[in-house]
Amino acid sequence: MTLTPISQVHALFTQEQLDIKNQAISDAIARRMGLEVPNDVLSQAERIWLLSEYVHKQLTRFPHWLESLLEPAQTLAPPTVEQLYAGEKAWGQAVSEEVLLPDWDEAMLMQQLRRYRHWWMTRLITSDIQQTVDLQTLTAHLSKLADVAVNVSQQWSMRQYQNLYGQALDSAGVAQKLIVIGMGKLGGYELNLSSDIDLVFAFREHGETQGGKKAISHQEYFTKIGQKLIQHLDQVNAEGFVFRVDMRLRPFGQSGALVMSMDSLENYYQDQGRDWERYAMIKARVMAGDAQDVREFESIRRPFVYRKYLDFGAIGALRDLKSMIAKEVRRKGIEHNIKLGEGGIREVEFIVQALQILHGGRDQSLQKPALFKALPVLGQDGYLPDDQVNSLLSAYRYLRRVEHALQGAADEQTQLLPEEDLARTRLAYQVGEPSWQALLDTLWQHRHKVHECFQNLIDDGEENSSDELTQEAWRVILKQPHEQTLIEEAIDAIAWQDAEAVVQVLAQFLGSRAVAYMQPIGQERLAVFLAALMTCLEEEAFPDVVLQRIIPIMEAVTRRTSYLVLLSENQSAIVHLMGLCRESVWFSEAISNSPALLDELLDANTLFSPPSKSGMAQELRQILVRLPEEDEEAHMDAMRRFRRSIIMRIAACDITGILPLMKVSDHLTWLAEVLLEQVLQQSWHYLTQRHGYPMQNGEPVMTPELVIVGYGKSGGIELGYDSDLDLVFIHNAQIKSSTNGERSVDNLVFYTRLGQRIIHLLTSFTSAGRLYEVDMRLRPSGNSGLLVASLESFQDYQQNEAWSWEHQALCRSRVLAGDAQLAQQFDETRAAVLSRKRNRPELKEEVIKMREKMRSHLDTSGRDKGFDLKQGAGGIIDIEFMVQYMVLAWSYKYPNLIEFSDNIRQLEAAAENGLLAADVVAKMKEAYTFYRATVHRQALQKQGRLVPVDTLEENQALISQYWDDFLEQPCQ
Repeated sequence: MTLTPISQVHALFTQEQLDIKNQAISDAIARRMGLEVPNDVLSQAERIWLLSEYVHKQLTRFPHWLESLLEPAQTLAPPTVEQLYAGEKAWGQAVSEEVLLPDWDEAMLMQQLRRYRHWWMTRLITSDIQQTVDLQTLTAHLSKLADVAVNVSQQWSMRQYQNLYGQALDSAGVAQKLIVIGMGKLGGYELNLSSDIDLVFAFREHGETQGGKKAISHQEYFTKIGQKLIQHLDQVNAEGFVFRVDMRLRPFGQSGALVMSMDSLENYYQDQGRDWERYAMIKARVMAGDAQDVREFESIRRPFVYRKYLDFGAIGALRDLKSMIAKEVRRKGIEHNIKLGEGGIREVEFIVQALQILHGGRDQSLQKPALFKALPVLGQDGYLPDDQVNSLLSAYRYLRRVEHALQGAADEQTQLLPEEDLARTRLAYQVGEPSWQALLDTLWQHRHKVHECFQNLIDDGEENSSDELTQEAWRVILKQPHEQTLIEEAIDAIAWQDAEAVVQVLAQFLGSRAVAYMQPIGQERLAVFLAALMTCLEEEAFPDVVLQRIIPIMEAVTRRTSYLVLLSENQSAIVHLMGLCRESVWFSEAISNSPALLDELLDANTLFSPPSKSGMAQELRQILVRLPEEDEEAHMDAMRRFRRSIIMRIAACDITGILPLMKVSDHLTWLAEVLLEQVLQQSWHYLTQRHGYPMQNGEPVMTPELVIVGYGKSGGIELGYDSDLDLVFIHNAQIKSSTNGERSVDNLVFYTRLGQRIIHLLTSFTSAGRLYEVDMRLRPSGNSGLLVASLESFQDYQQNEAWSWEHQALCRSRVLAGDAQLAQQFDETRAAVLSRKRNRPELKEEVIKMREKMRSHLDTSGRDKGFDLKQGAGGIIDIEFMVQYMVLAWSYKYPNLIEFSDNIRQLEAAAENGLLAADVVAKMKEAYTFYRATVHRQALQKQGRLVPVDTLEENQALISQYWDDFLEQPCQ
């Protein structure tokens, strides 16, 4: 390969495009005072910035990089931490003396990491295009760049947390670091120009940090370090990013802990490590950690990857993995992918790693992470013929060179060959080929040789197994998901509405990567489950809908197929699953997001009998008591999983009619109350550990003098499945006192932080989602008011400043959690405010104005859109406003109007006191409960609050009439 003449490169662009690109460089040089770049450097560099948009962008930002741009990367000293710390003039140079971490703040750290990465990427892409660097040097420099970024981030975070948390010492008193394990190409020093980095985090020993202001567990400490590391490298800002970080290769994948102890890591790989993880661990290495950490990790990795005797179990796994790869290669369109397509990079890697797995336990010379080192040994030791070794090495070099050209053009992670003529020619010139056709011819010569070697590597046994598999239709289909006629035959007995569409959906799922990469035992479990499911679907009235909603669940459990066994062995569980998915898309999404919910299907006794409030509290306590008290993230995840589990059981009872509407809302509201009480107690514990207990009259107050007041649906005991929480925090602490801890704060600050902490625990996203969305706008003075109000200030505001609409909101308020005595005081305050005698004409005018304002701003109804259940004329809000007017107008005379906070019982009180006729109340209650039941159904089907106009026409007309009567009736 030779460099393409610059005249041919120019021909890729119009004269105007050339002028714009070159002028941008000239302008950048002119802006840099005193910078003079020789013309011969500019003429050579022009090829680089024309072929790489990324390089062009960097040179317009940093034109002084042109001075040394053409220095071959082969001659540069590889990236080091000291090099980065020493400053830009030292980049690419050997720095022998120790350089300490500069006093950077976080913004400067992230800026310097990104600029160092841009500097190296610019030079490596330049050398790649100029053909002045070999592949091994380029990939090694990139891998060491990742090492530098990881170690610098860790050093900065450990220094940052030193005063607060101290150090994480092991049992010998030695300070531990976060152990960062590089996987895949990073581990083998073979990283791409624009590659993700696959990481696994670990630490040496459990314990608590020492020497800081606050002691936390090593688990929490290293989780914080790991989270910071991901942020420093992965976050995209104005400077770009350093590396995209992928943590999915850690034990248990995305559902696993971010950081594990070395003991836990060892136990996992010994007991649960899967075949594909053996491949992933071939290249794994410790890139950040001490020498002791490296030794300990290698003592775990080597016996897991390499077995002393010929591994017959691995042969079967290799055969299946090879079959899966071959199956994916047949996918339409993948031939343009130089990594995943036929004869691509993945097939080269599979050939080498498969032979390493099979023979590396007995032949230690094969235990090499880098492909370039392992592949020649396969020839020397007779595992592959020399000509195949040479063909594979040549093909791998060429494929990786094309891959780098693809990625170096715009710093994008791609392995797809371009389709546009300009991009194709540009790629050819980057690689050093005279034309696109020349590149394509060379590429396919290499790919055909790779694929031939791949096909001959291991006998996949298809001939022997096909006779046996034909007896089991779904096993055959799983082996050949592209054969849609087999699917058609297997589902022929089911009364589909659109059989052709169903075949397409099943073919897409069965041919997906998730299914293709399942272990053999997983595919066997899937086949058994599919057979059982299809048998059940023969009796189903809406099989298309049910299957469509169950497929995402199957996708979610492809890596946890024990759930398929549980379902297959429990036919009633499949029937429950089908029934729930038929009635609600919400179920399908909930289980897809959290497959552990499938456990609930196995026991009809618990599935269809949600616990009482006290039962919920007891269940939650039993779950949390098993967790380390200091592990806040674990507690947050557990509460979120508990909430999903209970909601699923409530929804199952709702759909099957076991729970009537009122009881559904009761249970959903009880769940919120139980979780709020737990969150309050956890927040209290967190703050008292830091600041001590609030003092009152010289004595510490050992329990929170705070109540969480719910408004709206939570206050009215009417929560739905997706309801947020309208909350107000009220305290009764002694204002002019403070806490008794070493880091004392005054009581008002303490309770403000308590409120903030409660909101944080409720609204923060974790791997299990979040508990609730929270709205605090109903507090005194709204968003401009204090987050936590004293009872005295709340009373004063309600009596003297609150608007009529705020008193309407108070009608549907009650204490959800907190101090019992303060709750009683709140109830008294609420009663005093609501039972005040009011000017009824003025009140009515205010209520009507507010309703009209809401309708004009919030009503989404329309003849073509549908009827807005909540805000539409004749909808839920009309009923609520009429009830709230009666409560505010007449509770001074009829106290039972404010005894309860829900609309139904307030309506019943209105009837008892003669404010409304009994038949009118009965019809309003019927319409109101029907509306709410419809809202629940809409939520379960993920359909919002708009319904077809004619669905509730009779109810809408009735409530609209009552509203019109309310407008016209004079106030008495």
